[in-house]
Amino acid sequence: MSETQYSRFFAKALSDGHVKITGEGKTQRIVYIAVNHNERFSDPEEKVRAEFWAELIYRYNYEPTRIGIEITIPDRTPKDAADLVVFCDDDRTRPYAVIECKRDGITDAEFNQAVEQVCGNGTWAKLRASYVGVVAGATRRFLDFSDKYGAMEREKNIVADLPVQYGAPEEFKYHKGGSLDIEPVKREELIGAIKKCHQTLWGGGKLSPPTAFGELCKIIFVKISDENAKRKKGEPYEFQIKTREPNRKLAERIKALYEKEKVKDPDVFTETIKIDDATLRTIVSHLESISLSKTDLDTKGLAFEQFMDGFFKGDFGQYFTPRPIIDFAVQLLKPTNDDLVLDPACGSGGFLLHALDAVRQEASEYHKPDTKEHFQHWHDFAKTHLFGIEINEEIARVAKMNMILHDDGHSNVIGTDALDRMQRINEINRGFGKNKFDLILTNPPFGAQVKATERHYLGDYDLGKQADSKGEKKTRNNQKTEILFLERIWQFLKPGTGRAAVVLPDGILTNSSLQYVRDFILERFQLLAVVSLPQTAFAHYGAGVKASIVFLRKRKEDEKPDDNEAIFMAAPELIGYDATGRQCENQLDEVLEQYRAFESNPEPFFV
Repeated sequence: MSETQYSRFFAKALSDGHVKITGEGKTQRIVYIAVNHNERFSDPEEKVRAEFWAELIYRYNYEPTRIGIEITIPDRTPKDAADLVVFCDDDRTRPYAVIECKRDGITDAEFNQAVEQVCGNGTWAKLRASYVGVVAGATRRFLDFSDKYGAMEREKNIVADLPVQYGAPEEFKYHKGGSLDIEPVKREELIGAIKKCHQTLWGGGKLSPPTAFGELCKIIFVKISDENAKRKKGEPYEFQIKTREPNRKLAERIKALYEKEKVKDPDVFTETIKIDDATLRTIVSHLESISLSKTDLDTKGLAFEQFMDGFFKGDFGQYFTPRPIIDFAVQLLKPTNDDLVLDPACGSGGFLLHALDAVRQEASEYHKPDTKEHFQHWHDFAKTHLFGIEINEEIARVAKMNMILHDDGHSNVIGTDALDRMQRINEINRGFGKNKFDLILTNPPFGAQVKATERHYLGDYDLGKQADSKGEKKTRNNQKTEILFLERIWQFLKPGTGRAAVVLPDGILTNSSLQYVRDFILERFQLLAVVSLPQTAFAHYGAGVKASIVFLRKRKEDEKPDDNEAIFMAAPELIGYDATGRQCENQLDEVLEQYRAFESNPEPFFV
């Protein structure tokens, strides 16, 4: 770890000579000068201890000589030691605070076990300290064990923070513009915090993935609202741990904030926060130090995608399209702020969010960041040009909340069947209609059957009919959803200019029994490109169907297919991740470059 990667407190401790680092790699050691103690610095827990030790000096104002390291616990068999002990005296005989340090990202069970360990070591029969605490990265808990609290208390004695220089604990830790304010974080830190939230919410499997994500979104909605609330310099934030506030009271306070804010968006936030009080406190402890509103959009985007990647697997894999595939499709079609963009099977909202991100980047080409013009360029697009449909109401709500977390664009996301009669969809939202959209980016559901006995609209589709022995068109008994989506996409697109990127199972492109579908595609669309994805493309998300991304342009009403139309074709073997979800080489970037060359010289092309 380079010196620039240390916290500002630890970097200052190095600069001031309170500590030094020797050796490299696995042999690297840290020497705490004031107490003449050294440890192996490659240990993740040692790094956490070193960082907090420096905080004790520079933020809490404790003398280095009064901070003991690896202090032996009396009467412990086998021998045990406290990670950090702050003493009241120079001779280090009267413990004031006992701290247990753990690596960042430990499970809730491990954290609670550490709380019990430090309470056992720090109270009555052992070190008899006034305060104890557990530090696991940004997730922390401090408890007051002065005379008024018994050794078994674990809630009423929680304090917002360790006292500064033997003083009284503050009611709140973080204050706007104060000496300790919430701060934006780097990508790795936010990903770490979100992973901890993931583990807290879903570690025991109590909630379904979309429900768990929905609960986190509610909490983050409250957090962002609280960050942006009107408050004077020095006033505390509400979204944080309060000194001596039991779980029930904290939950009441956070839920009251949520109920106040949710009236602003009743279509999205329709229910109360459902998680239990203790879980809510843990989530608050993971997030209280972070400023989400000040953290840049790219950081938030990647962090939340990784979080959703963890949730949307197996039964819910259909609702999450991997980032490299989305990114490639969006870059190839190049949405602008003038385009009306639709995903008729939007799932958790990935294609819509990446289209919005592309327009944000476009805004920077025309306007200076942080200007009114820059904001309007992409925000007007988000409000009036982004549309989504999702048949699963719970997932539709997830998509809306996901977009709110990324600074909006949820207004025209609706929960309904995208294959239903157009009039019904239009009644829900007047923005939807035939021949309207410039771009469609979508990964429609594969394999499900639309049955004529269950869906009245099947006979409305040309692809929902077939000719009998007399040549008369009659409604099929059933049809695959992805085939009907092709016709619905054609209906939605503008004639002549409307373009689409559609993920389709390869059976549509190869099965002899589906020739009529391919005829439909070639008659009504110009086939721009076919990018065949490897078998493992969706394996990480519980699906093993071989698929391709098909790029199409809707023909004009009187436009006939041209036998000389060139088609770009590619079959990358590596797309940025393998079947387990681990990162690997991404050849889609190379394919994109080759497609740009093809655009300027449209000859038949295969990679």
